[in-house]
Amino acid sequence: MVSIKEEVELLRRVPLFAQLEPAKLKLLAFTSQRMTFQSGQELCHQGETGDAAYVIISGQADVLINQDGKEIVVAQVGENAVIGEIAVLCEVPRTATVRAKTELQALKIDKEHFLRMIREFPDMGIEVMRELADRLTTTTAELSQARGQLEAAKC
Repeated sequence: MVSIKEEVELLRRVPLFAQLEPAKLKLLAFTSQRMTFQSGQELCHQGETGDAAYVIISGQADVLINQDGKEIVVAQVGENAVIGEIAVLCEVPRTATVRAKTELQALKIDKEHFLRMIREFPDMGIEVMRELADRLTTTTAELSQARGQLEAAKC
């Protein structure tokens, strides 16, 4: 069994939580649930209600979207990634399915605890915004590249 101290150290490595003081990390570790997912098992499913965010402790996962009945891998995530926060923050259905590619360990943070941490610790809110902005920048660049390739293929 993993101690609270070990989970605090794991959380400290996650950029989103790195600036939180140890007492707050202990609270987060204490209120989180450690989960193990086997290869092929879903952490969350596109379209479901977002009731929690996850911090990947170890392992790899694919982020997939279902488009016209086909699953498309749009990203891969691993250690220290936070996933599921968009549905929690925006109160929208899950925007993607996340499926373990390897055995995966994660901390599940309930929606209420996640939102409370953001309200109480503005630095964490800023880190969430930075992470989402980075993802948007990457997605925009990939979309621009794909459009360019599509246009080139039309010629």
